[in-house]
Amino acid sequence: MPHTDILSTIPRSMRAIVLEEPNEQILLCEREIPVPDVSGNDLLIKVEYVGLNPTDAQFAKTGFCKWSYPHTLGLDAVGVVVKADKGVFPGVGSRVMFHGNLGEQGVLSEYVKVPNFAVSVIPDSVKSSHAATLPCAGMSALVALDKLQLSEGDSILIEAGAGAVGQFAIQFAKQRGATVFTTASKRNHKLVKQLGADVAFDYQDKKLADKIRRELGPQGFDAVLDSIGGEATIRNVELMRFCGRIACLNPLPAFEQELMFRRAPNIGIVSLGGAWLANSLCAQQRMSFMGNLLLESLANKTLTIPCIISVEFNASNVSTALNKQLQGGFTGKQVVKVSQS
Repeated sequence: MPHTDILSTIPRSMRAIVLEEPNEQILLCEREIPVPDVSGNDLLIKVEYVGLNPTDAQFAKTGFCKWSYPHTLGLDAVGVVVKADKGVFPGVGSRVMFHGNLGEQGVLSEYVKVPNFAVSVIPDSVKSSHAATLPCAGMSALVALDKLQLSEGDSILIEAGAGAVGQFAIQFAKQRGATVFTTASKRNHKLVKQLGADVAFDYQDKKLADKIRRELGPQGFDAVLDSIGGEATIRNVELMRFCGRIACLNPLPAFEQELMFRRAPNIGIVSLGGAWLANSLCAQQRMSFMGNLLLESLANKTLTIPCIISVEFNASNVSTALNKQLQGGFTGKQVVKVSQS
């Protein structure tokens, strides 16, 4: 079918920020690469903003098994549809938000293609830069809470409450009627309590586990959202009630057999990338539905986004930003301004 274009001419090449090969310093470079062709259900998006995530930084260092190099980084994008087959929704001119395919080239480029069923249309009242904060962090929070089957009256520990996932999770957990405990640095306790946390603990406290037990009592948490991994995951299972539920955003550590029998935890793994890697159309469409929910919540002013940290669209600044992702310690969301449609 013929295409409908919003631009009289779409260039043949575009700027992209790429990883030549995985490296510890996250050294990146800029390249001119071909603008992708689209057909069928694919949309060509002129990218306006890209939200950066810890996943981008981690895989820039280690690489990913499905990547070829040079690889364009980035997963969360907001932009305008500039080419689509006639009859494909959303049509040309629509502003959309999406979480991209981890196994393919990323979104830190001037144009990108994406299947139409994986995008969410942005309401007129929502700024593009604000929408760029939502996909990975917001969807991860929603998937985690669904896996935890969180309901009214449950107690939940949300690790790293001042991080982007934590900020969204606190708000959605309170909306579901849970009692929310969280960890954060002391300077961020005011922030997490404003978002709805009932109790905040200093994650740097050497007696953290003991203080949580004193505050919580002997029953243990009904649920835990674990975005830390490693020893923290083992500690969190210890703090759960028998047959409690834990949703993990990182690979699981090696658990001792005795702990597994004594706690019998129900463990859920949060993997947005799995929707693409498993080639699950249902899971990919679900990301669109979650995106709609996040955008509607933002439009209705029932969701607060993290403070936006602007990043210029060049290799040096994106490299610096990704290194800061792994250092932690900030409460905002890094957003790269790629273009203005």
